[in-house]
Amino acid sequence: MQVTDLIQRGIEAKLISIDVERKSILYRALNKKYRLSDPEELVRARAYVTLISEYGYPADQIDIEFPVPHRVPSLTADIVVFKDKARTTPFIVVECKREEASKGELDHAVEQGFGYANSLKAEFMWMTSGIRNDYFKVGNFGGMEREQNREPDIPRHGKADVAAARFTKGGVNGFDLKIVQETDLTRKFKQAHDALWAGGKRNPAEAFDELDKLIFCKIWDERANRKPGEPYDFQVFKNDRDRGDDLKKRIQAIYEQGRARDKEVFQDNIRLSNAELQTVVGYLADTNLSETDLDSKGRAFETFMTGFFRGEFGQYFTPRNIVKFIVDALPITSESAVIDTSCGSGGFLLHALDKVRRQADAMAEDGYFSRDSRQHWKHWHDFAENNLYGIEISEGIARTAKMNMIIHDDGHTNVISHDGLESIETMRQATGNQGFIPGTFDFIITNPPFGSKVKLAEKSYLQNYDLGRKDIDWIDAKMNNVRVVQKDAGNGEVIRLTFTEKNRDQQTTEVLFLEQCHRFLKPGGYMAMVIPDSILTNSSMQYVRNWIEEHWRIVSVVSLPQFAFAANGAGVKSSVLFLKRYDAKTTAAIQRIKEQTQDKLHDAKDGGTALEKLIAEKKLVLKRGDAECQRVDAEVITKAQALSEQGTLTPAIRKALKAEAEAAKAKHMETGVFAQWKADTNDDYNERIENLRETLNDQYLAEVKAEVSDYEIYMAIAEDIGYDATGRPTATNELEAVAAELSRFIAHIETGATRPFV
Repeated sequence: MQVTDLIQRGIEAKLISIDVERKSILYRALNKKYRLSDPEELVRARAYVTLISEYGYPADQIDIEFPVPHRVPSLTADIVVFKDKARTTPFIVVECKREEASKGELDHAVEQGFGYANSLKAEFMWMTSGIRNDYFKVGNFGGMEREQNREPDIPRHGKADVAAARFTKGGVNGFDLKIVQETDLTRKFKQAHDALWAGGKRNPAEAFDELDKLIFCKIWDERANRKPGEPYDFQVFKNDRDRGDDLKKRIQAIYEQGRARDKEVFQDNIRLSNAELQTVVGYLADTNLSETDLDSKGRAFETFMTGFFRGEFGQYFTPRNIVKFIVDALPITSESAVIDTSCGSGGFLLHALDKVRRQADAMAEDGYFSRDSRQHWKHWHDFAENNLYGIEISEGIARTAKMNMIIHDDGHTNVISHDGLESIETMRQATGNQGFIPGTFDFIITNPPFGSKVKLAEKSYLQNYDLGRKDIDWIDAKMNNVRVVQKDAGNGEVIRLTFTEKNRDQQTTEVLFLEQCHRFLKPGGYMAMVIPDSILTNSSMQYVRNWIEEHWRIVSVVSLPQFAFAANGAGVKSSVLFLKRYDAKTTAAIQRIKEQTQDKLHDAKDGGTALEKLIAEKKLVLKRGDAECQRVDAEVITKAQALSEQGTLTPAIRKALKAEAEAAKAKHMETGVFAQWKADTNDDYNERIENLRETLNDQYLAEVKAEVSDYEIYMAIAEDIGYDATGRPTATNELEAVAAELSRFIAHIETGATRPFV
């Protein structure tokens, strides 16, 4: 049992008491005791304390488990508030339900409460689960009315009617917004979503999208300038029942402010009925999202969001432990420009923001400024507003990322909805955000989608990627005299590419994101990317590794366990690749070394020349055939010479002899003997050719390595990463130690040390 602040207040005021073992609760004015094992009892206790401490009703005008007349079988109302101390004139009936109650259960509870209120001739009814609260005026309304008699609140003691609005700035002449706990906020999000989903009335993703919009409106309404006592707009007003569209107009006005600021994400109108708006607003109206503890509201939203997207939307997000490891390992500061090119719900951006916020806290502890000063706020908020960028292809998820950032106190401005593989110039023009500039970012932290194919027939931008062109082995290129493609790097340097001008029909997204991230980073900038291990190990991906070697300084490879993403619905073995971008001059120098080495080895007698001779020899031997084929050819030559010496060799006879020999050879080539010879000969030459190619390639790699500056790479294998295959926490998280070591390794690299740990 969790003792909330409200329950504690009731205990201190001696309104209620809880036994030592926390098994029962006593309502002291009534001398009534009930079991706390009933999940509705704590909800009733909070409602009871609220009626006395916040609404001012005397304890002797309230009863619990009050019998309801004319109900068969005999039933009792959870709470009844009376107008008189004699408890003869019921005024308010309160119906309580457990916090986890479904929408159907709560809707039924409303009907049950109405039945009790009508039987008792009470004027008002309050249905509460602690998470959802519905207020109604029962008197002077038809027995089946459920919308026109909805109220924003119940009357306070001494008042005959309800105030125009319940929640006001500072609680003046009303109630102030309240800070809620993480579990309660998670329930609010989930139950509000379920109310919109309505068991299949609308698509779960559409319901999430609508809730997304309303949470935005809620936060922005809290931030609007108001005088003390002025009501918030994000709540049900008393006159909303008379002018049914008033709530919708207020919410839409708030939403239009967001649309004016973020047009690329706020494209659709709010698509909810008046009744649906009232329901969702009812879940969220009393909560102060701005003041609720940052970690609590962040975890609440992430818990709800992760479960929803994994279960209903077919999406998964990078586990918190992996995100934190990557951000902790990198030297991100408030001055850093940071981008996630496939940001999803914004997890990497949020952890980067949290890192800078913690840096501000540390500076406050060191006396640079106080934690509540504007300097502290500007230190992290300017970073969030100006230095954090995110790209997400899904408009709905991009909106979710923005909301996630706002819930964490902002940083949403530069999150855009766009295809992260489009040209950066196209991206900038389409969204109007001029901050997406090539070669300007210090850090990229990302987990791109794996395995998806970008097809040239569907996305013409594929032809603009180096890795979107077909690769060719350098030995084949030299032997076939394939022209090396040259590309202007844009700064006077010419980069030589190891690709043909032939476009691939398709390429995987993770490979293309490697190149797109290179475009975004400034020289010397760092990228940390979750990649499938196929890029590191598959022989078919050697051309990708070659490209990485030419364009990046490989900093680290951290292997993750097979189950790292299993709990999120993905089972691909993966690693985190840390790279530091070379400048164009360094890339061109590496490529020039490779090309010169290739030329030298190809021209060497025991290198490319020998390989060409061996290939030509194989072709000649196969053309001549085995000993029997050569015997037939020799016999034909002998006959032709004899006939020629006799002077009887005519063109017709020569042709006949040749045809006879070809027929004999063709017949022989159909035999198993010839087939075996051909297979053995092919195998022998292929092995010799392959051995020579391997020798040549080994020489090439050795000479390139000798020419190109050598450096150390931090390698780590993390087996226990703080959770198991089911997502349950474990006692150890090896990534924390790896992050600390890798951070030190990077710090040494930044000092210019070629061998950081020597």
